[in-house]
Amino acid sequence: MKEQDPKLIKKRFLKELKDVKTSEEKKKICKKYLEEDLSSVFSSFKNLPAAEKARVGRGANELKQLLLTKMEMVKETEKEETGWLDVTLPGKEPILGNIHPLTQMQKKCEDIFSKMGFVTIEGPELENEWYNFDALNVKEDHPAREMQDTLFVKQKGREGLTSKEKLLMRTQTSAVQVRYMEKNKPPLRVIVPGRVFRNEATDNSHEINFYQLEGLMVGEDVSVANFKAIIGSFFQNLFATDVEIRLRPSYFPFTEPSFEVDVSCSICKKKGCSACQRTGWIEVMGAGMVHPNVLQSAKIDTSKFTGFAFGGGVDRLAMIKHEINDIRLFYGGDLRFLKQF
Repeated sequence: MKEQDPKLIKKRFLKELKDVKTSEEKKKICKKYLEEDLSSVFSSFKNLPAAEKARVGRGANELKQLLLTKMEMVKETEKEETGWLDVTLPGKEPILGNIHPLTQMQKKCEDIFSKMGFVTIEGPELENEWYNFDALNVKEDHPAREMQDTLFVKQKGREGLTSKEKLLMRTQTSAVQVRYMEKNKPPLRVIVPGRVFRNEATDNSHEINFYQLEGLMVGEDVSVANFKAIIGSFFQNLFATDVEIRLRPSYFPFTEPSFEVDVSCSICKKKGCSACQRTGWIEVMGAGMVHPNVLQSAKIDTSKFTGFAFGGGVDRLAMIKHEINDIRLFYGGDLRFLKQF
């Protein structure tokens, strides 16, 4: 049993390998251990007690990998020593990674907005209730603050904490906009890409975490017309085709007035298809004029400045652009899918 213990064989092998100098001798040792000693370990495996099989099996596999690795190293060294090189063999093509489709989409969005004068900013994913809700005019009894939507962080003595002390995983990147407005004076043009978190069921169009891109523009005489012109230019550049923009009335606590933004379906040209649910339009983001309460939270003079804000999912934009029908494909790690981009 002593000679069939993978640990002892490994120790003996490394000692013998160290004691020889030439590549030829090292190759003979590797070959001997692969053909004799390792084979002996695997042959005895079936006779071992059940309690020993897991340990010995694991050790045998590790020993096999070590022997094969050392053999390859010796062969490479042998080629270098002889100086022999077959120049007729094709070169080894390096394995190149792919930029993730969501990263590609985010960078594309950043580039487009950068050309229109917007600055990209970032902020923490672990946020407090003040920036995530209070400063955005989301009242304490708003449904979004309930546990079914928000992932709160467990804290001892949570009942006595203030909204600036209670921690959660941010549900939107709007919190970064407030942080930025506190430290910078208008005029402002920023976009905030980043990961956000929602406590919801996963299906083909929902994930517990996803990527969002929000934008903010604050200045004198900023209006809905400014927003429509900027967002229309953005989508035309993003989809590389002429698209129409449609604004529908909606409600968000942090904007007033608020609206949903639809773009004409680039696949069917508004004729109706499965991608747009036969309507000719695809909803892409929510937007609106920044609520005065939000500006006041950041100490911005609402009698002088106005602004608009918008936000949409990077995942959704990528799904529309590449005609992908399941958001989970972005996070599954399947290289067959990811290598297409």
